[in-house]
Amino acid sequence: MEQNRIAVFASGSGTNAENLFKYFLGNEKIKIDSLWANKSDAYALVRAKKYGVESFVFNRNQFYNTNEIVETLRNRKVNVIVLAGFLWLIPDNLVENFTIINIHPALLPKYGGKGMYGMNVHKAVVENKETHSGITIHYVNENYDEGKIIFQAKCAVLPGDTPEQVAEKVHELEYKHFPSVIENSISNNS
Repeated sequence: MEQNRIAVFASGSGTNAENLFKYFLGNEKIKIDSLWANKSDAYALVRAKKYGVESFVFNRNQFYNTNEIVETLRNRKVNVIVLAGFLWLIPDNLVENFTIINIHPALLPKYGGKGMYGMNVHKAVVENKETHSGITIHYVNENYDEGKIIFQAKCAVLPGDTPEQVAEKVHELEYKHFPSVIENSISNNS
């Protein structure tokens, strides 16, 4: 049986990436192959090293104007890319060659699109007096947050909740659901 190989792309601290490293450790069917970061100071790189996950750092030119990343991923037999706090729009050459899964910290289609990430999302949710927020795990296409939805989970937003409190609730949902939804999605498609 062919092993599915995941490349995790991250821009920041990498808490979701680390959660994935832990979850898939020792999994015979799915392996975290590598971590890819667009910032050389992304803490996700430190987390990857701790788990023995090989890391790559790339720049905007390599990402948007070359096939270097596609070729390296292919050579490593990667077939799935998971975005774990990765903020750049994914170029066509990656979208066309890989299954790409993203997690978004809101219930799409609300609060999606360019600039809607992290605390920006949670502030907007609180300012608009939403009663719920949550996570959306979705496939990635050529537009921000518009790919087919795989899974959503909700949490209550109480009157008086701060954006930080909403973020905490959303993070809990991310940690609880992201790894198993990825595993089910890959298992159902292989």
